[in-house]
Amino acid sequence: MAALGVAVAAVSTAAILVRWSAAAASVVAFYRVLFTLALVAPFALGSRRGEFRRLSRRDAAAAIVAGVALAVHFAAWFESLAWTSVAASTTLVQTQPIFVALGAYLLLGEVIDRRIVVGIGATVAGAVAMALADPSASVAVGGDASVGNALAVLGAATGAVYFLAGRSIRQRVSLFPYVTVVYATCAATLLGVVLVRGHPLLGYPPREWLLFLGLAVGPGVLGHTVVNWALEHVRSTVVSVTLLGEPVGATLLAAALLGEVPAPLTLVGGAIVLAGIYVTSTARRDDAAASSASGAAGE
Repeated sequence: MAALGVAVAAVSTAAILVRWSAAAASVVAFYRVLFTLALVAPFALGSRRGEFRRLSRRDAAAAIVAGVALAVHFAAWFESLAWTSVAASTTLVQTQPIFVALGAYLLLGEVIDRRIVVGIGATVAGAVAMALADPSASVAVGGDASVGNALAVLGAATGAVYFLAGRSIRQRVSLFPYVTVVYATCAATLLGVVLVRGHPLLGYPPREWLLFLGLAVGPGVLGHTVVNWALEHVRSTVVSVTLLGEPVGATLLAAALLGEVPAPLTLVGGAIVLAGIYVTSTARRDDAAASSASGAAGE
């Protein structure tokens, strides 16, 4: 639980660090993933080296899909922070459990019960409220904040693809080999985006490199990697609910460090979204636990 607290505090800083950077969103995303890969790869290439050779083609393909989805997730979410508020962006990108539930229903045949329907409905209602809060207030680049909200939702959807693609792999492959393949694919995909869009890879001042490294050490290693480690020790329901602290922490940091106070309707909509995510997450975990118990009883 202490590790989870550190992880939530770490991921809450991501939006602030991205907003502080003057580099293009795809460049920031690329270096975040590249530096994170550099930090975790030595662990995977050491004692876990043999597991790479045991990766089946199916698992390798799923890890590559997960890496590409993660690249789109980062690129879309980082770009959204240039268009909409930190509160709206971080809350909407956390709607990932909604897309996971829908994806599991459409692709895996999992049942959607009444609680999940209620959770999805609440999340959609809250997202609409946030979109209506101040649709014309662009934060940084001029334009319509609804673009940023849409990009954050795209980030949530592709984050769900990342989760669904890697969910079964983690049952057979340990943490560091898995994230090494995913991060390598993600970095390669983001590098392609940077080159296609013509953004420079070098020539940034020291401040930018510190921000890139901060994103890797903080949200990357102390955040997401610690969360994956915590899943081996804490119930997934607890992890899902704890991660709802990220939008709250990011919103408080944005108010203190960026002077960005969200509109009242944004706060109300955000609270409804978080409630919907909570209901959906706990409903899915309860169903999974019930299914496991039934299977154990049958055996």
